Amino acid sequence: MIHPVPPGTRDVLPDEMRELRALSLRLHAVFERAGYGEVWTPAIEYEDVLRRGDESPPEAGLRLFDDRGQVLVMRSDATIPIARLVADHYGGVPAPLRLCYFAHAYRSVERGSGRAREFLQGGVELIGVPGAKGDAEVIALAIDALGEAGLRRHRVGLGDGMLYRTLLDATEVPEAQRRPLLEALWRRDLVALEARIDALGLARPARELLVTLPTLRGGPDVLARINASVGAALDNLREVYELLAERGAADRLIFDLGLLRELGYYTGTIFEVYDPAVAFALGGGGRYDGLLGRFGEPRPACGAGLDVQRVHLAQLEEERTAGEGAA
Repeated sequence: MIHPVPPGTRDVLPDEMRELRALSLRLHAVFERAGYGEVWTPAIEYEDVLRRGDESPPEAGLRLFDDRGQVLVMRSDATIPIARLVADHYGGVPAPLRLCYFAHAYRSVERGSGRAREFLQGGVELIGVPGAKGDAEVIALAIDALGEAGLRRHRVGLGDGMLYRTLLDATEVPEAQRRPLLEALWRRDLVALEARIDALGLARPARELLVTLPTLRGGPDVLARINASVGAALDNLREVYELLAERGAADRLIFDLGLLRELGYYTGTIFEVYDPAVAFALGGGGRYDGLLGRFGEPRPACGAGLDVQRVHLAQLEEERTAGEGAA
């Protein structure tokens, strides 16, 4: 390349841009039919405002100063800015609120990591519908949107963001030792996780609980293999599964009890979307009942975000493999 661009960014040329635009329109049509109105938030926000939502936002390394010396941050996800938007513009408006968005997000990445510094997200936020009913609506909408986009093999990994944290409480892991365990878990580094657990010197039953949970993945039967101390989370996961089964989407679900998302504001059900045609997650989301109250009126909420460019790559790979099969 004659003139380099920053690591994790790239140019998009007309053919690909037409396909990305068409894909975004398909996704938006699904969201709009479900009653989700589109919103737009600034690409830059005051850092202290975003930190209300998450004290350590993921890889939010792109900062600058305004003419008054205040620190501005490029948004690293869409949910926290929308929580701020709801507090600013929808105070006192009765629930539910159904909002969708299409916007770029920005994260700091290491050179040579192959990860995107700038990426296009399309997603939904459901404000004011608590529990499994809201979770199932959002997950079903993500599944439907990907089907409308042309994917046929996509699956949803379903877990709960409080499962492992509840086990840490039950096994009395010291507070200072918990963050390294959680970081290893969201990175899916089970080797590092086990090594850190062994270093704690826990009793054997506690150690087995913390090592085993992240390996549990499969159908509804895996829920029977979990310690009773996380019963409330299990009941909610069963209800989400039943509601999605009523919608005909149960065949898309895989329980993944070691699933943990990087963002710290999740308070319940979490999920990630996959396609076996590609080796990366296409998006995900979950319940964040505590987030809205950090900006204004407390409200239950759940959301989903899709990486539009990754979905596009999954489209292309599904078409390629289907073509090879036909040949």
